[in-house]
Amino acid sequence: MNSQKIIIIGSGAAGLTAASTIRKYDANMKITIITKATHIAYSPCAIPYCIGNEIESFDDIVMHTKEDYALKGIKIITKSEVIDINSIENKLNYKSDDGAIKELKYDSLVISTGGTPFLPPIDGVNLKGVFKIKTIEDGINVKAWIAKTKRVVVAGAGAIGLETAYSLKQMGLVVTVVEMMPQILPRALDVDMAGIAKKYLEGCGIEFLMNYPIEKIVGTEKVEGVVVNGNLIDCEMVIMATGIRSNLELAKIAGVEIGKFAIKVNENMQTSISNIYAAGDCVEVIDFISNEVTLSPFGTTAVRQGKVVGANITNCDWANKLFKPVLNAMISKIGELEIGGTGYTEILSNAHGIEFIVGNATALTKARYYPDGKKIEIKIICDKNKRIIGGQIIGTDRVAERIDALTIAILNNVTIDDLANSEFCYAPPVSMINDPLAIAAWDACEKYANKF
Repeated sequence: MNSQKIIIIGSGAAGLTAASTIRKYDANMKITIITKATHIAYSPCAIPYCIGNEIESFDDIVMHTKEDYALKGIKIITKSEVIDINSIENKLNYKSDDGAIKELKYDSLVISTGGTPFLPPIDGVNLKGVFKIKTIEDGINVKAWIAKTKRVVVAGAGAIGLETAYSLKQMGLVVTVVEMMPQILPRALDVDMAGIAKKYLEGCGIEFLMNYPIEKIVGTEKVEGVVVNGNLIDCEMVIMATGIRSNLELAKIAGVEIGKFAIKVNENMQTSISNIYAAGDCVEVIDFISNEVTLSPFGTTAVRQGKVVGANITNCDWANKLFKPVLNAMISKIGELEIGGTGYTEILSNAHGIEFIVGNATALTKARYYPDGKKIEIKIICDKNKRIIGGQIIGTDRVAERIDALTIAILNNVTIDDLANSEFCYAPPVSMINDPLAIAAWDACEKYANKF
């Protein structure tokens, strides 16, 4: 009987998936998860939708409990913090919720400590009424504060910031989004596509201040306003959606190698210490296009990494034991608008010195004569070898599936010629006879012929 002891630090998507995968492939390993969290097995990405009542209750986004995992022989210790790791003696110490310091030994350790919302070092960031969006507790606190709020400033125009801004607008607040970059969603979209999304959000009543950060938050005990470009904006709430920073403290204590951005791991998700694995927002990964290290702070990445960790710890002889390079495909739904991107933008292509061609299409999601067809905007980017390296799509229907199709195409080195001449299914209620992806690819082919 295999009685190896596996300890997992962190109860996010990576840690829980690793635990479940280990148990799936091995019935005897002793699995313990230690987490600072109170709630486990929920989706942080759903928090903005709970704030805006699109999801009725925060309870609805909790998928499993400690008791559910206990039935599978997985022990979860909540409200406890690992404070020391001795990687030579394969043991760690943690502080339990009653304040006691306890020791556990392990055969394999998984560090899945995730990331922490970055709070810029500005005056007033600790005032009452300043919130981040990371945990269920954050969401509950935001909803409780809404009752005493008329105006809110959201710092950061990434997906979480925009989703939260829309939800707060739906709750009747005056909403201003402040973004230090000249466009919204700067990591996922180019200026032209970002402009389409911004116009929609402005039509929903959200105000934007671009090109400037929040300089300081003013107030005595609670928020009374923010200063942007020297001007005071009155508000009673500030949402800090200014990005995530990897939690690396325990990795450093354990003595594993830290890379350029986060914990360095190999394709098996092993760190520089062979019996210590890492997964989730605390690790760095390889970018598929450039083959350089990058971050991939997405739940889908964490789940895939957790599966790879579990397969390697159990030495499952058929499962996929390698984590491959990423494209960081993303999708967001804000109001009726779906916004997606995958691979490289024009901005990233220029930054990496890649010569490229852009193909565009404005089309419909159904045959033009069929009722309720929705407009969809597609942008495809290819390199000088005609290989597709990126795509962006905005519409109100069927965006996610096309982002997935483009992602598969990029990962398989599909060219614009291949995509333009690919076979697509067709029926008037669900598609055009000439698919929007094929239209955009054909446009890129025509432009390519004129440039190269």
